[in-house]
Amino acid sequence: MVIVRQLRGAFVTLLLGVSMVLAVIPLLTLALVKIMLPPRSRHWLMPALDRIASAWIGFNCWQQRWSTGTRVELSGDLALSRDQWYMLIANHQSWVDILVMLRALHGRIPYVKFFLKKSLIWLPVLGVGCWALDFPFMRRYTRAEIERNPSLAGKDIEETRVACERYRDNPVTIVSYVEGTRFTPAKHARQQSPYRHLLIPRAGGLAFTLSAMNGQLHTLLDVTIAYPEGRPSYWEYVCGKVGRVKVDVRLRDIDTSLLGDYNNDERFKAHFQAWLNSLWEEKDRRLTQLLEQPEGQVRVSPGKL
Repeated sequence: MVIVRQLRGAFVTLLLGVSMVLAVIPLLTLALVKIMLPPRSRHWLMPALDRIASAWIGFNCWQQRWSTGTRVELSGDLALSRDQWYMLIANHQSWVDILVMLRALHGRIPYVKFFLKKSLIWLPVLGVGCWALDFPFMRRYTRAEIERNPSLAGKDIEETRVACERYRDNPVTIVSYVEGTRFTPAKHARQQSPYRHLLIPRAGGLAFTLSAMNGQLHTLLDVTIAYPEGRPSYWEYVCGKVGRVKVDVRLRDIDTSLLGDYNNDERFKAHFQAWLNSLWEEKDRRLTQLLEQPEGQVRVSPGKL
């Protein structure tokens, strides 16, 4: 049985790698075309690029359904639309999180984009691929840098706003893991986190993203992922050792009180931190409920996942 599981994990990983190569070839080909085009003419390539990425995600969601045997139970606010703009936040416990989240939400929400550090654009293959898919690259200037050069004040926000202009006519889902790192008992203890299942959220990155999008994001997609059988590793997941995962989705309005200058407005900073901490307290309680909820109480059929 152990050997069978190991072979299953190797096979799933092989499929993931092969599908990635098959997706990267046309992706990089179109990326080269995009580089040669003037900026104002590049937008017509985006549907093709997004379809390549979507097909790759869709294939891997499909192969995980039949190969891993993991059942994903989806609950909460499921009236989602691919024609809306979303800011998605989620708790982070395992490398499996992104696979499960995409499996649960693929086809229900618009294309997923991650805010990336500007330095990552120079990574071989990955940087070009993310640039081709219009992932927003941002650079946040430190207070010390601004003090040395006052002209940098607000420049990071403005640069990111310009980068996000391309989303004005194309719905997207911007993803943020506000804990900043994966949950472990050691990190939880080191932080002296007041939450039972979560690390302390970092408000600055989320506030920066909302401000950079200049009010274009009106809905927060609050995703909570629970592993009733314990936090799995990637290898445990692809080997079929994870029986079920729970994903809860809550929709929340993003009002204008959540848009402001987090770095320089202390009143806004306190307000934003209080809002996020309150949301995190509720998420912590929801995680407890999900972990204690009887098996199979809420589920989306495997055909839809």
